[in-house]
Amino acid sequence: MKLFNALLAIVILALTASAQVTYDRIRNAADEPESWLTYSGTYFSQRYSTLDQINRDTVARLRPAWVYEANPGTNETTPIVADGIMYIAEPVSTVTALDARTGQPLWSWTPEIREDVIAPTPFRTNRGVAVLDGRVYVGTLDGHLIALDAADGALLWDVVVDDNGAGYSITSAPLALDGMVVTGVAGGEFGIRGFIDAYDAVTGRRLWRTWTVPAPGEPGSETWGPGSDWEHGGASTWVTGSFDPDLNLIYWGTGNPGPDYNGAVRPGDNLFSNSLVALDADTGAMEWYFQFTPHDTHDWDSTEIPVLFDAEINGNSRKLVAMANRNGFYYVLDREDGEFITGIPFARQTWAEELDVSGRPIVIPGSESSPEGTLVYPSMAGAANWHSPSYSPITGLFYQNARDAGGIFTANPDVEFVEGEIFTGGRQQGGGDAPVAAVRALEATTGRLVWEFGIDAAPLAGILSTAGGLVFAPDGRQNFYALDDATGEVLWDFKMRGNMQSNPMSYALDDRQYVVMPAGNVMYAFALPQHDAG
Repeated sequence: MKLFNALLAIVILALTASAQVTYDRIRNAADEPESWLTYSGTYFSQRYSTLDQINRDTVARLRPAWVYEANPGTNETTPIVADGIMYIAEPVSTVTALDARTGQPLWSWTPEIREDVIAPTPFRTNRGVAVLDGRVYVGTLDGHLIALDAADGALLWDVVVDDNGAGYSITSAPLALDGMVVTGVAGGEFGIRGFIDAYDAVTGRRLWRTWTVPAPGEPGSETWGPGSDWEHGGASTWVTGSFDPDLNLIYWGTGNPGPDYNGAVRPGDNLFSNSLVALDADTGAMEWYFQFTPHDTHDWDSTEIPVLFDAEINGNSRKLVAMANRNGFYYVLDREDGEFITGIPFARQTWAEELDVSGRPIVIPGSESSPEGTLVYPSMAGAANWHSPSYSPITGLFYQNARDAGGIFTANPDVEFVEGEIFTGGRQQGGGDAPVAAVRALEATTGRLVWEFGIDAAPLAGILSTAGGLVFAPDGRQNFYALDDATGEVLWDFKMRGNMQSNPMSYALDDRQYVVMPAGNVMYAFALPQHDAG
């Protein structure tokens, strides 16, 4: 009888597999911890769950509850969970709906993508989807934005964001707001000109576009000196941003300027590359920006996740945004106006003496890429990368998977743009001491190191913190850990069957909490045994 009821539930869910996720639900996602309604959990991108069934006392009994085998390839998705349904992206740009209780597929949709598609990296991946008002949205490797019916995966609309033949691609999850869907683009290695787009959620009509490299005469264009090829200036926007509904501001990180490594052919600061930009959600107008690495020659994209939180600074309540940057510094800014609050290294860096009072780096002479090669920390992979950090409002700590590694950066004096071909002005090779990796817990308002947990290798994978007093974090050796959020002590670990290159998340169904982490092409959903959870 139990088996019959379970099968009947699956059939009913398959016939009604349509999560009705409104903007108000996403806006108030923190009050609905049983769901996971947007890429980073909430618009504030804290990747924190208030669920606490899995906690310090129970986590030792955590076991796989179900697994789902996705398409072969690099699986970087963060699932969306609502109304008992899980929506995921699979390589290359497939969207699949699963029964969130069992992992059984309900429907799947795959676009037609040419074999000769231009991909931004060797990893042909997709980091996830967005949901809004009965629709599922996904960006594709060939530069399209797609809307699907959440009930059955039927195609509702398909718009070309930009030409894949010119190097444009989408690998990030869209951000669903009130009546609109926002996306960035990848392709900086191919000499694109970066932008952030917003589209009408119902029709797919483009509402606005904000370029991240200004044209001549526009604000910031003076930072691209004589001879700069601003039309192919990079500053791609390939990781999902954050949003403050009260301020109506979107926060989005931008990538390095192009061509990479060779700064001689693009004199100046090269705005708005390596920056955090704050955009008016209605118009796309840039309200403020903060540039982390002016005139970057080390491929230190600033596309890391901007984490929003409120805290006291010098006795005053402030609205803040924090970022552990690829360049090795941890930054705290006022998210209303972009004012620099503080910045401090959270990993080994050898390129800046310090940050001045405005947050601008005081660069150490001789640390730029050079024709002879220059050893610099961090490496091109960065002290952080695209993978998500986590912030716990309970501990006030910012958790980051960090790495200390150096690289030898070489600038190529001869670089020429050819559409559809790699447009980089140099390269980076390994160098320096053996890399060191750790999960680091930083005091969120200052960046002060509180504890660290050393790991054998840093993966391109993220972190989840929970009200159960736990931090879930992977390493680069297929180990998945649960750490004490206050001390970093290991409370549980599990050996996965593949490398983790995604971010953990959590949801609950039928009074049972799950923690999900993809590894290789297998998605694991962990939970306590039924008798414990019940």
